[in-house]
Amino acid sequence: MSNRRRLWQIFGPVICAVLLLIAVLLFPWDRTYSANSIFEAATSQSDRIFKGQRMKQEALAGKYVPFFGSSELSRMDSLHPSVLAYKYNRNYTPFLLGGAGSQSLAHFYGMQGIKSQLTNKKAVVIISPQWFTKKGQDKNAFSLYYSNLQAINFLLDAKDSIATRYAARRLLQMPSGKSSETVKYALMTVASGQPLSESQKLVLQTRRRMLVNEDTFFSTFQLPDRVNKIKAQAKLLPDKYTINGLTKVADAEGSLHTTNNKFAIDNTFFKTRLNEKELKKLKGSQKHFDYTKSVEYSDFELMLKQFAHEHTDVLFIIPPINAKWAKYTHLSNKMYQKSVKKIKYQLASQGFSNITDLSKDGGKKYFMQDTIHLGWNGWIAVDKAVKPFMQKSYSNTNYRIDNYFFTRNWQNRTKVESIKTVKLSNKTVVPSTGSKKK
Repeated sequence: MSNRRRLWQIFGPVICAVLLLIAVLLFPWDRTYSANSIFEAATSQSDRIFKGQRMKQEALAGKYVPFFGSSELSRMDSLHPSVLAYKYNRNYTPFLLGGAGSQSLAHFYGMQGIKSQLTNKKAVVIISPQWFTKKGQDKNAFSLYYSNLQAINFLLDAKDSIATRYAARRLLQMPSGKSSETVKYALMTVASGQPLSESQKLVLQTRRRMLVNEDTFFSTFQLPDRVNKIKAQAKLLPDKYTINGLTKVADAEGSLHTTNNKFAIDNTFFKTRLNEKELKKLKGSQKHFDYTKSVEYSDFELMLKQFAHEHTDVLFIIPPINAKWAKYTHLSNKMYQKSVKKIKYQLASQGFSNITDLSKDGGKKYFMQDTIHLGWNGWIAVDKAVKPFMQKSYSNTNYRIDNYFFTRNWQNRTKVESIKTVKLSNKTVVPSTGSKKK
């Protein structure tokens, strides 16, 4: 046997396997998902689903509506939006996007693969003032929700603007954004205001095809199954939807699950997260917290810019803090309300008028499930906003995006005028969907 033949017998199968794998990854594959698979993904809060696009694209093209948020979405009691939509067979189903640590920057990059599915559609955003710490998005948390597919989608669609440069620079500040040399140098190009070269585009397009195929086949593997939990929670609800009926359930559930502490916090959460030693350490610990100065305000503007570009009709919900817990930790309510006012100013001054402010309701009975997350009656308050918002037909949008919100001056600004006296600079008017784009 010749050496050439012997080498082929050894390495031939390996070479063939590699070539086959490359062909599989580069060939444009398509796949449809079953209704059960989509529902499972929509309630899973899986980071793989968040980082991918194929499942989200198929779901949001139908009756699913994106609910952007963070860890509050995982508090799945009987009044949770997913449970209410399932129980009362509504014309929409929430697709939960986000989890612990997901903030505006993670959501902006997560939106890059579903822009078409956001166009002339509705969305719900639960925007927590706790995101607006001085440094904004935690880098380690960001990595849980980031994928190179998101960045490549952004890069290949990028058109030079203040927002585009800002988004590229922010991603370069994250270790995840520099995990790929190809992506890193492309981001550096875009951040400097330069167009990508043809060779950069070709490499990114090839890489995107491979990542899309990986997402298509593997993103739904071993998803957390919350479907059975939703069905079980739905059985606790009355057959007929009434606020009084839901409130009775909320009061009963809240009373049952908050018996071992003085803060009206869920028993399990209190037992596992707030032992006696931890409680002593946390007393007065939030006295100097400040949510009024943060890079997060400019990260949030990236989301608003994307919604405006896609003419997405958005409902924003601002949750409260558990009032008893805030008093114990000395979290300033005055500071909290200043941050809420700043968020509302940023929204309303640019034409985002669907705002439900629950920030003063943290002392209401069974409104919060733990220290910062909505609970039983809190979810009812959310539904009072979501239900009519979803019942209305899509409304033409007329947003007025202002690049001022990408500046450090805005990030650090603490005094905000009333919306009635708003004066904007550098306006970019995004015409309504009924008019022609300029």
